[in-house]
Amino acid sequence: MNNIAQVCQGFRLDGTFVSAEKYGTGHINDTYKMSTANQTYILQRINTNIFREPEKLMENFVQVSKHIEKKIAAEKTVNPNSRRRFLQVIMSVNDTPYYCDADGNFWRCYIFVDEARTYDVLEKSSQAYAAAAAFGAFQNDLADLPCRLHETIADFHHTPKRLAALEAAVKADKCGRLKEVSPELDYIMSCKEEYSLLLDEKDAGNIFERTTHNDTKLNNVLIDDLTGEGTCVIDLDTVMPGLPHYDFGDMVRTGTSPAPEDELDLNKVGMRFEMFEALLRGYLSNAGKFLNAREKELLPFSGKLITLEIGIRFLTDYLSGDVYFKIHREKHNLDRCRTQIKLAQSIESQFDAMRKLNDSIK
Repeated sequence: MNNIAQVCQGFRLDGTFVSAEKYGTGHINDTYKMSTANQTYILQRINTNIFREPEKLMENFVQVSKHIEKKIAAEKTVNPNSRRRFLQVIMSVNDTPYYCDADGNFWRCYIFVDEARTYDVLEKSSQAYAAAAAFGAFQNDLADLPCRLHETIADFHHTPKRLAALEAAVKADKCGRLKEVSPELDYIMSCKEEYSLLLDEKDAGNIFERTTHNDTKLNNVLIDDLTGEGTCVIDLDTVMPGLPHYDFGDMVRTGTSPAPEDELDLNKVGMRFEMFEALLRGYLSNAGKFLNAREKELLPFSGKLITLEIGIRFLTDYLSGDVYFKIHREKHNLDRCRTQIKLAQSIESQFDAMRKLNDSIK
């Protein structure tokens, strides 16, 4: 960890470096839990192959954190845990919210939020409610952000463009894998007419661009160990302009199945309706303060759309040689794609009940 110790010298830390260890299950950045004599931090090396403008990414990060901090300061009720609701960025010795090392790597550091944890698979519906309420509160806090944030990844949730990338990967078949994926490709293409629905609704003025997280895996919100409430939304790399449905759809994708996104036994994959209900009620408890009627109406559909979109991305990466998502076994991205398709089919089969529940929540 000598390299990490050297990186830490680039930040204004409280105390001298003691130790660091790999932390979390993220696909993109390298993350460490790092301790000094006086404080515990999260230290991350930003993946600049994906986030090509890390300065702008961190500008977003700071704007979001400061805006939420101001919201908390304006609240009349004093909560001793308020500072655990947002990520406290540590400045570098150069007074920037990142540090660039001698090899050109960009690093960021923020205070570790203790006595809270993330869950890759939610164990009970109360956790789903808490996580969704936290994401809804996050969107609501940023609803009056005075400036439009940078797009850290252009067209991140532009599903038709994601499909176009898949079609290009199919045509190229650079790794000779196309023959393995006919069933998956057939199902994805059978849903082609659905992929532009949200964008069409936005263009028609029925739903609106907001400031959204855009990667609301349920392990991107910390759940308080004691209260069970959603404490802090993390992984702010993709916070940028988007549609609220992107966030809710990814909650459904990651929070309703009892199986992980790379489960090999597809019989274990499916949408648990009670988890969907908890997510919907939790999310609307806060996001319902700013969403209009049409935006609310489209929430159930977003679960299938975003699940398929991520499936498209996994399949594209598999056909392209696994160049985006980290893999840990052969055919890992294909396995991930298959779970997304199975989950999307399960969501689709429960649409009527989902819509009925959504209509009943005022």
